[in-house]
Amino acid sequence: MHIVAIYDWKEETAEVKQAISAALGITVYEVGQRLLAGSPLVLASFADSQQAQVLVKKLNQIKIATLVVDTEQIRSRANNFIVQRFKLHTSSLSLRLDDGQLVEIPYGEINILIPVTSIVDKSETKTVTEHRFSLGRTIITGGIPMTEKIKYKQEIRNINIGKLLYLYARGKQQPLIFNQSIMVYNGLGSAMKTSQEQNFTYLINELHRLCPWAVYDDRLFKRIGQSRLLGPTLNPETNLDIAIEILVQYLRVSTKNNNTKIP
Repeated sequence: MHIVAIYDWKEETAEVKQAISAALGITVYEVGQRLLAGSPLVLASFADSQQAQVLVKKLNQIKIATLVVDTEQIRSRANNFIVQRFKLHTSSLSLRLDDGQLVEIPYGEINILIPVTSIVDKSETKTVTEHRFSLGRTIITGGIPMTEKIKYKQEIRNINIGKLLYLYARGKQQPLIFNQSIMVYNGLGSAMKTSQEQNFTYLINELHRLCPWAVYDDRLFKRIGQSRLLGPTLNPETNLDIAIEILVQYLRVSTKNNNTKIP
């Protein structure tokens, strides 16, 4: 799937809204509602890359900047580096990943920090067996209480919420991912708190303090921010990785355009 996102449009004039409306085949009102979400913003997705490029050309003609991401490429190259342990030093961050790899990252190489909340909503159908009181059988047996076996289908819904921090560093192709629920926090030493949530919040704040030059963006920490970026057609539960990729590309482009160099 090829996703087209836009960013940093100059103004929401009637002409711009009309042009986007014509390109997408939706109403001007719908365009206006989408643009309220701010940059970056997913406008459309296509199975065919040529269709995506046609839309990009139309948008570029009205001077709207675009990003195009290929979901297959993103997911095929995903080789998540999950942090198991960490330690904050004076000038660097020591990490032990879940595959046993040891990594040392100078704070000066950290350039993007993105805290994220992952919501996985899963439903499954199970067969439930119950023994219930049977009046008919009880009457037949002369008043001795009897039961009958009843089987029925029941949908069971499980919602798992996880808090993550995506850390990007110069020279690293993939982000390092801090997962609140699976990390060991004794690397905080005397600063260690009594709960995972407190420790995770402290870690994010401390990295933010130690790397003031790093771009920090927390819009994906809440579902409303995820929904605004992904638009009405992409579900945050299954497309959060796409939202992260679009946001990272946007942050890199926007800092470059603003002459703010990511270290």
